[in-house]
Amino acid sequence: MALYKHQSLKIYNSISGEKEEFKPITEGYVGMYVCGPTVYSNVHLGNCRTFISFDLVFRYLKHLGYKIRYVRNITDAGHLENDGEEGEDRIAKKAKLMEIEPMEVVQKYSVDFHQILQKFNNLPPSIEPTATGHIIEQIETIKTILDKGLAYEVKGNVYFDVMKYNESQHYGKLSGRKIEDLISNTRELAGQSDKKNPQDFALWKKAEPQHIMRWPSPWGIGFPGWHLECTVMSSKYLGDQFDIHGGGMDLKFPHHECEIAQGHASTGKDPVNYWMHANMLTLNGKKMSKSTGNNILPRELFTGENENLSKAYTAPVVRFFMLQANYRSILDFSDEALSASEKGFNKLMDSLETLKSIKASKSSDFDVSEWRKKCYEAMNDDFNSPILIAHLFEAVKQINLAKANRIKFTQEHIDLLDKTMKDFIFDVMGLEDGENNSKSKDNTNDFEELIHFLIEMRNHARLNKNFETSDKIRDKLLEMKVELKDSREGTTFEIQS
Repeated sequence: MALYKHQSLKIYNSISGEKEEFKPITEGYVGMYVCGPTVYSNVHLGNCRTFISFDLVFRYLKHLGYKIRYVRNITDAGHLENDGEEGEDRIAKKAKLMEIEPMEVVQKYSVDFHQILQKFNNLPPSIEPTATGHIIEQIETIKTILDKGLAYEVKGNVYFDVMKYNESQHYGKLSGRKIEDLISNTRELAGQSDKKNPQDFALWKKAEPQHIMRWPSPWGIGFPGWHLECTVMSSKYLGDQFDIHGGGMDLKFPHHECEIAQGHASTGKDPVNYWMHANMLTLNGKKMSKSTGNNILPRELFTGENENLSKAYTAPVVRFFMLQANYRSILDFSDEALSASEKGFNKLMDSLETLKSIKASKSSDFDVSEWRKKCYEAMNDDFNSPILIAHLFEAVKQINLAKANRIKFTQEHIDLLDKTMKDFIFDVMGLEDGENNSKSKDNTNDFEELIHFLIEMRNHARLNKNFETSDKIRDKLLEMKVELKDSREGTTFEIQS
């Protein structure tokens, strides 16, 4: 029987502002859409955090036994500068600067995006559609919205009529905005005079002669509005209504607000049941910005070539760091925090090796079943990874106590502990202890082999009543933060932090 039948998952729904029990539209099946990148530059660390957050969601839903279709788009056209209605297409602008074709820009940065997420061990989505691959569908959706009287065409541009839509629906219900406040806070900007109202947004834009991203349409040569692509691709692959829509907090307004309006205008239904938004990443307490130099690219993390870093960090350590905060919380990135995470990550991985050496007893001093239940309770509480990590470290503590012969485990509990830790560390959290961490692992193994060798020397000295040598070995190991524990069963050791 699937795990989800025994778990009560709650998700914080941005549209209600509350944690709600998750009930998919179709039992056992989940449809999830996450806004992907606009591929005109290298993926930045804040984007990585968002996609790692939703990879955690994807992994946990899979772990619970749901059949899940995860759709994440690639924006390769229509996203204008400053997320506005005017200006150049970001990809077209970069193509001009680089003196290459727009699709070369798309290819270059799509490859970078995939390589970085693969390094972070993100699972690929089920479908990864592109905006340019769905121009026909976007045109058809615009026709539908026009036919329903919720959009209008002016000089080759098609705009969504927000005021008309708001007569029967609430434009602003996701972000908590009221149309009256939007009107009073909006200035008439140059180039927007064709609109009936400043709040109206573009479904289709006329392409000026210099605009190199352009397609034929019933309204002339042009290109689709940025908001439209997500409405079209999510509904095509997940249906008019689906379970989860995710993205960064910065997309809540206007992008996701416009998606709701477009979806309802074209189908008469609210498109999404659960809206999820991941919060931002700061660096040393300040917003990340390339212009101020307060910025780190993912590849700089792996090489250490950034003035904010004292050393290089592996992708699993960075991923572990990002999961130490709930996805809805602001997370501050710093060299000190990464260094602490690296130590914690190594302790977590070392505990799995230690567990292999624990000898089974006839009774247990630690209730593994109750601990396992708490791990699921943490993840069922809106994917609360920091609480899950705290529970995992409680298990690390118990494993180290068992290694020191201070508590006991039955074989059944050892097996359950091993399986549960691996389930959450590898399958759910997506951490790796493979080649990315092979160097530190090899060093750990070498160090432990040295400790075992010195313990053998000490035992030999004690057997020959050479207590001076025996004490020197013990004291030297203590200097190396290795504490020896002698018992009737033999000598064990604990590496202190």
